[in-house]
Amino acid sequence: MIFTAQCRVLAVHLKPYFRMVFPEAPFVSGAGPDVLSVYKDCGPFKRWLGWLPEHPTIPVAEEVAAIEESIEKAMREDDAKGATGKWVGLLGFSQGAKIAGSLLLRKQIREEGGRDLEGQEWKFAVLMAGRAPLVSLERDQDRWGVVDENDVLTLPTIHVHGLKDPGLELHRDLLNIWCEKGTTTLVEWDGNHRIPIKAQDVQAVVKPLLNLAMELDILTGDLPV
Repeated sequence: MIFTAQCRVLAVHLKPYFRMVFPEAPFVSGAGPDVLSVYKDCGPFKRWLGWLPEHPTIPVAEEVAAIEESIEKAMREDDAKGATGKWVGLLGFSQGAKIAGSLLLRKQIREEGGRDLEGQEWKFAVLMAGRAPLVSLERDQDRWGVVDENDVLTLPTIHVHGLKDPGLELHRDLLNIWCEKGTTTLVEWDGNHRIPIKAQDVQAVVKPLLNLAMELDILTGDLPV
């Protein structure tokens, strides 16, 4: 999977403390030139949401169900391999970051409304190059409604922004409009639309993530001295 490969350096630093699982997005998609230049032999390519005219319209309930099943399937398979530990956080890049933030917001809204969290008690999210807006991931939107800018995410988030990313302003909108001040951590690095892989850039993401995990009392393992 492409995201697994992109996160290879980040995962090395996080695996001592977290079980890491990489779900595959549910919908087939074309690939952009940036992806093809490196991962042309890694198809079929996938997407979480539709955004182009050629993407077929899918009923919301079916779309959300497919997203949920992709994530839950990866979790079940990891359990079946004997992995242990609670599911505590979400990490996503680009469209995956939108999904991660939207799932965290769904958890927050359900908790505020006293609704069943269905076993996914996410505590935080790492949003790498994530664009505004967040979206509703409720199957029955006639009953529960859509999300808008009044639904501010107050659960902790870490935002990773490449300063050369053409979508930087939209990433900043996600940080500044959709997330509560005081609950966010911003990591900026000198890169474009990709996941950091150089040691100093990766450490800039890992350090605040581990510090947040300590604050939330969810860290497994001791931090290096």
